[in-house]
Amino acid sequence: MKVREGDLLHLAEDGAFDVIVHGCNCFHTMGAGIARAIAARFPAALEADRATPHAARSKLGTYSHADVTVAAGPLTIVNAYTQYRWGGRGRQADYEAIDGAFAAIARDFATRRIGYPLIGAGLAGGDWDVIEGIIRRRLDGLDHTLVRWTG
Repeated sequence: MKVREGDLLHLAEDGAFDVIVHGCNCFHTMGAGIARAIAARFPAALEADRATPHAARSKLGTYSHADVTVAAGPLTIVNAYTQYRWGGRGRQADYEAIDGAFAAIARDFATRRIGYPLIGAGLAGGDWDVIEGIIRRRLDGLDHTLVRWTG
């Protein structure tokens, strides 16, 4: 795992990544955090999310995606279903869902440069040490980078 500081979306637009991954809930709600920024900047990612069944627990551990074009070329945005709901108290991040989503991402994007934020460790309340271990294990040997937000 490489680690960078900066703005994941700006880095992706500048060509640092072929794929960016962010965590989503199962209710088509991309109203806060990086999901909000992605929905605003890349409406196709929100459309891909809305094309999935609303409130379906079966989405946990899977993903939807949108292929867009940025100044640097093609970019795939992955909406990883890593939590069932949003808001409220306590941990929303589902570690099994994170594991399943990253297993699928490793399978489907193995030859691509993958960037992601602290998925599940912000608004979703997950423990980054646990999540980092999952991501490291699933993306072992791949070109992947954690981007720590510096706004």
